[in-house]
Amino acid sequence: MGDGQTSRLYRKHRIQFKAQCAASNAPCWLCNQPIDYSIPWKDPLSGGINDDAFELDHLYPRSTHPELAEDPGNYRPSHRSCNRKRSNKMPTGSLGNLTRQWIK
Repeated sequence: MGDGQTSRLYRKHRIQFKAQCAASNAPCWLCNQPIDYSIPWKDPLSGGINDDAFELDHLYPRSTHPELAEDPGNYRPSHRSCNRKRSNKMPTGSLGNLTRQWIK
């Protein structure tokens, strides 16, 4: 088992997970906004960081749950900025969008 970021298995999983998310146009699981899967996390022209780029996030952070670091069931699509903002804490916020049935 690796550290969930540098192992060969993790790199393979990350590529596969990003392709699956891009194919289904999965939104960021933290802010529910679309992710532009075509932009690289690092801007090749300026060398700067694209905060809106895709980044694989771990539902249960690697630092607190290292045993889940390479578990694809623990992966979530996120924006780089959303993942960095959350850090290693569990997400907080709303329960999501209410359905029409709930509103009635």
